[in-house]
Amino acid sequence: MVASADAKINDPLSGAVAMTCRINPLLQTDSYKAAHFEQYPPALERLSAYIESRGGAFEQVVFFGLQALLKDHLLTPITHDDIEEAEEVFRAHGLVFNRQGWQAVVDEFGGHWPVTIEAVPEGTVMPPGQVQVQVTSAPGYAWLTTYIETVLLRAVWYPSTVASLSRRAKVLIKAGLDKTSDEPDEQLPFKLHDFGARGATSAQAAMLGGMAHLVNFLGTDTVEALVGARRYYHEPMAGFSIPASEHSTITSWADAGELAAFAHLLDRFPTGLVACVSDSYDIHHAVNELWGRTLKDRVLARDGTLIVRPDSGDPTTTPLDVIESLMAAFGHHVNAKGYRVLPPQVRVIQGDGMNLATIEQLINNAIQRGLSVDNFAMGMGGGLLQKLDRDTCQYAMKANAVDFGHGWVDIQKTPSGDASKASKKGRLALIHDHGQWRTLPESEWQAMGEDRPHNHLQIVYHNGTLRVDQTLSEIRARAQLSAPCR
Repeated sequence: MVASADAKINDPLSGAVAMTCRINPLLQTDSYKAAHFEQYPPALERLSAYIESRGGAFEQVVFFGLQALLKDHLLTPITHDDIEEAEEVFRAHGLVFNRQGWQAVVDEFGGHWPVTIEAVPEGTVMPPGQVQVQVTSAPGYAWLTTYIETVLLRAVWYPSTVASLSRRAKVLIKAGLDKTSDEPDEQLPFKLHDFGARGATSAQAAMLGGMAHLVNFLGTDTVEALVGARRYYHEPMAGFSIPASEHSTITSWADAGELAAFAHLLDRFPTGLVACVSDSYDIHHAVNELWGRTLKDRVLARDGTLIVRPDSGDPTTTPLDVIESLMAAFGHHVNAKGYRVLPPQVRVIQGDGMNLATIEQLINNAIQRGLSVDNFAMGMGGGLLQKLDRDTCQYAMKANAVDFGHGWVDIQKTPSGDASKASKKGRLALIHDHGQWRTLPESEWQAMGEDRPHNHLQIVYHNGTLRVDQTLSEIRARAQLSAPCR
């Protein structure tokens, strides 16, 4: 899909998560960049820069999130008022300000950023060390290429890192399901639930990180992610949740009323999925006596599934103890792969203390006990949306070429003290050839002739026009564990 700069962005929720205070786009940068227009060579016409994950925690990274920035930040024109405010701020801040340059942006481009942004399709899965984004200024605006680095890099590294972390969890969970479940593909989309909204630093972070998780899974309690998917990626409903209790809805009945609280939950939700936190007092008493004895017949008679949630104890063993206690009360069957499975009316979710290490350990422990991963789902909060940073995948943006009006000239950094920080030089292309991703000089790619592999960098934004408008369903298809290169 293609959208022009003046196209209205689909916003079914009518700005439900709009910022209450618009931040001047000229002020969404690092302070020192305000003076860089005075530092580039006076004759410099254009500057090119690129973004990559240089390494880090994951063997595969998922590119995601750029489109949200393009629609939110680059399709709204810069105004004279923005220039006035930015000049006042920067001069009081102790810096110079390129008033003439910004005035030209308004006069010549209607306030739209005069840059071209190329990027790989969102949802693309690749190893670190490959170009993901390439930015080029319009002639005469070389200083703008890196002025936009702060907001551009921030928009890419965070959701891409969450999507990469979430996908790694999906790989671990799928391996457990493949080994222990008769229906692994049917189970997988709802095996990791996003509980991270309250631990995110802002509504915008919850939205971006929550959307990134939904590239891989369908379960979420992060409502901002649903809004973002509707607004930026044309997805009417990106994720799903179920009625669930919290400790306040149980403890408000007082300790003597725990049984009444559980019974009331069954009364109010007589069918379908419902989750109940069961460790407000004594998880073993709740499982063995209340669920497993007093309410057993009601649970088994339900047209739906009760999901018991332990929320304390060792996250790699406690849920398995609960499962085995439930099996003692409700019974189980052994599936075709030889693993024990609870009856469909009962399951368990572990939402506390989950990260990649504990997810893997919990699954391994389940296998050792002969328990199918069918029996439980997992949730992640801070471990999904918050316990990561730009260095998790070592994201960076670096200049790679300059143009003084006579064509591109390669540039790069090569620090003698740290070879890992050497940047790529020259204009870049990205190909997928013989099953491998490869970043190569654009000139080398062009020299391959008409039969050359496809360059996966495509123009997504040009001087105020959105050139590519992707849907979440398209992105999910690219990011599937078994998806071919597209």
